[in-house]
Amino acid sequence: MTKNIALIVGATGLSGSYTGRQLKDAGWTVVTVSRSAVDLDFSDRHIAADLEDASGAKAALQEAQDVTHVFYCTWSRQASEDENVRVNAAMIRNLFDGIADAPVQHAALVTGLKHYLGSFDDYAKVTPYTPFLESSPRLPGPNFYYAQEDVLFEKAKEQGFTWSVHRPHTMIGFVVGNAMNMAVTLAVYASICKHTGRPFVYPGSPEQYNAVTDVTDARILAKQLQWAATTPEAADTPFNIVNGDVFRWTWLWQQIADYFDVPVADYPGHTTPLEETMSDAADIWADIVAKHGLQDIPVGKLASWWHSDADLSRTLECFTDMTNSRVLGFDAYQPTSASFFDVFDTLRAQNIIPA
Repeated sequence: MTKNIALIVGATGLSGSYTGRQLKDAGWTVVTVSRSAVDLDFSDRHIAADLEDASGAKAALQEAQDVTHVFYCTWSRQASEDENVRVNAAMIRNLFDGIADAPVQHAALVTGLKHYLGSFDDYAKVTPYTPFLESSPRLPGPNFYYAQEDVLFEKAKEQGFTWSVHRPHTMIGFVVGNAMNMAVTLAVYASICKHTGRPFVYPGSPEQYNAVTDVTDARILAKQLQWAATTPEAADTPFNIVNGDVFRWTWLWQQIADYFDVPVADYPGHTTPLEETMSDAADIWADIVAKHGLQDIPVGKLASWWHSDADLSRTLECFTDMTNSRVLGFDAYQPTSASFFDVFDTLRAQNIIPA
């Protein structure tokens, strides 16, 4: 039996790192790619490659000519959506051009809910049907997710492998320095509120505070990626991926407050962006680190105020249907409160936030 050899692109991010550990634990050989040389505990072979550099990437990827499965978990943000399309389409194209002779059986692409909500430039300008359906047509206008998909479909046909596309909601997990890291951001916010006595206020919109929503634990995304890569019936299919439950922030905010033993402030009925209220967080966090003897990680590498603001301040309902994978037998489930609490427990165990 041929051994599965995974190539994980974007291995230092949330989706890539959790997928790497999932596959390593399942007995796969894991080959990782990122821009710089890094030491990853789940990687059997790391390749430093800048996928924006076609010739450099092709040379570096000579070390990946034996891979059987590709997990593409990265993107590069640019100044406009037209540039996002150009750069991100080129990156995934350069990746597949660099492994054109490898025995690839399946390639999975991780995107997200901007597939339904629109690009950064056109975000939430239309009100989509909810729950988001995997069969929904594309929105008009440029969107780098669509561009990535188009290259994937083209290369799958050209090189003879199957594909899957995975669309998570807000990702919950822990990687230092990752921009899309709501659980870590809220842990830092709650810790600062406890240290300073500031009110622990839900910072987002009334619509998000009261609406039904969901999130994606990075572990459940990793499970779905492995499942799709090894389930023939899942070939050539897009999949939404969320925890499997739904919640309202009116409930979850209290759960988070109870975990950190901070009182919940009355919701003011409007957004109070973290990027503004936490503008002095750097100095406060340095005091917290010194007081509790924490790892000396700058707050800017832990908390992503702008990204959590964007997620929590949407003015429309956002939750997701998972029919495509459910009818094919993918039945993994993750309680959302446990997703957050597990990250908080990890942060405490690693001495990153106060116990």
